[in-house]
Amino acid sequence: MTIILSAEAKSIFYATPGVWSAVVQLGLIAVFVLAANFLRRSIPFIRKSLMPVSVLAGFMMLAVRLIVEKGLGLDNIFSIDIMDTLVYHCIALGFIAMSLRVLEKQKSAEAAVGARSGAMIVGTYLVQGLTGLIITVLLALTVKPDLFKAAGMLLPMGYGQGPGQANNIGMTYESYGFAGGRSFGLAIAAAGYVCACTVGVIVLNFWRKRGLVGRSSATADRPEVLPASYFAGKNEIPDSDSIDKLSVQIGLVLLVYMLTYLVTKGVTSALDRWLPAVGNMLNAMLWGFNFIIGSAIAMLVRTVLVKCEKRGLIRRRYQSNYLLNRLSGFFFDVMIVAGIACIDPEDLSGLWVPFALMAVAGGVVTWFFLKPVAKKLYPDYYHEGLISMYGMMTGTIGSGILLLREIDPEFSTPAANNLVLGSSYGILFGAPLLVLVTMAAKSDVMLFVVMGIVVVYLAALLLFIGLAGKKKKKK
Repeated sequence: MTIILSAEAKSIFYATPGVWSAVVQLGLIAVFVLAANFLRRSIPFIRKSLMPVSVLAGFMMLAVRLIVEKGLGLDNIFSIDIMDTLVYHCIALGFIAMSLRVLEKQKSAEAAVGARSGAMIVGTYLVQGLTGLIITVLLALTVKPDLFKAAGMLLPMGYGQGPGQANNIGMTYESYGFAGGRSFGLAIAAAGYVCACTVGVIVLNFWRKRGLVGRSSATADRPEVLPASYFAGKNEIPDSDSIDKLSVQIGLVLLVYMLTYLVTKGVTSALDRWLPAVGNMLNAMLWGFNFIIGSAIAMLVRTVLVKCEKRGLIRRRYQSNYLLNRLSGFFFDVMIVAGIACIDPEDLSGLWVPFALMAVAGGVVTWFFLKPVAKKLYPDYYHEGLISMYGMMTGTIGSGILLLREIDPEFSTPAANNLVLGSSYGILFGAPLLVLVTMAAKSDVMLFVVMGIVVVYLAALLLFIGLAGKKKKKK
């Protein structure tokens, strides 16, 4: 039976708030991003701080939301539910777009450095997690007995992986009894951005005064001349044909995300039916780590398309690395703005002491862990490798690139490439960490078991980095 709505009924339907809610929230995000970009380009102090536009926009949106809701009593303008949804989906969409890119074949030396960089990235996660757990456990055993002990694992989620994972793990911890876990995780992630920008700028200025690095010749207004190969790879489909090239990239990303949903739904349904005990333990984690499943499926789709192209089954390459990079940047920018804007300071009441200790300790231990490891892995470009990795391990890959451009504007060193390759290997090395994050929240016994596993795994990664270095010297 077909139901035909009258013109009046359609107008009433289209005018309902639910139809426009998501559009309004995206519009608000766009307004704050454009305003933050204008302020960053207009005010020298903000520009020199190197704070990413998305981070500035998130803090601006958070401040306005608190004024509107707390000061004026208008709580129907900003939708926390919609922004939570945007954070959840955008992290997966961003990783899928990155994983669909066709990578050039690396030399064995580059692959070795990438693998060791991935080990260093995950090692930093482990150091941050162990530091956070020591702080929260000591506070729980002394001055804050009601503190959720596993909250320390939100330090690597916020500093190392950003607001998306901090939001997801925080919500998971709320289901285990950690009141305000989501806001706590997002606040840690926001503190990480501040740490990346402030500490990074201070270190760069110190190095310049000591004559250790040169002053960047790059400015925000300097035009860049990029080769045509930067925008289009070999044998790619045309920019505009019967279908636009951007539409193809969006189609591929959404196809992979639909497959991600179907695979996750199938696995969780099978566990609920055949292994309910295992399902109760793993289902929430599978939905929370949808970006890992999405990345794996995206890599599989990428491999299939590349094989089909080589065998002549398809004549053109459908993925555009340039457009996929732009898409992942868009999704991550939306995720960052919405994630910071979701923070509720009231959820942090009673948590300011662990938050402050973790925020400060996270920046300190990250720096002192990366210094000796970067000196071993990147002897020929130590300063570039260290500052870029520190920016990424306290913020995102974007903040790492921003700091790197100040001393290596042309990316003449492999430091920028190490961030990308290291992140790819980091997904493989970091998979066990995602299981440990959930295990730590189960019980106090499991928490101390996790701390022991973290120490052992960290030692194994450091051994891998050390052995790799010795082999290189012998060769």
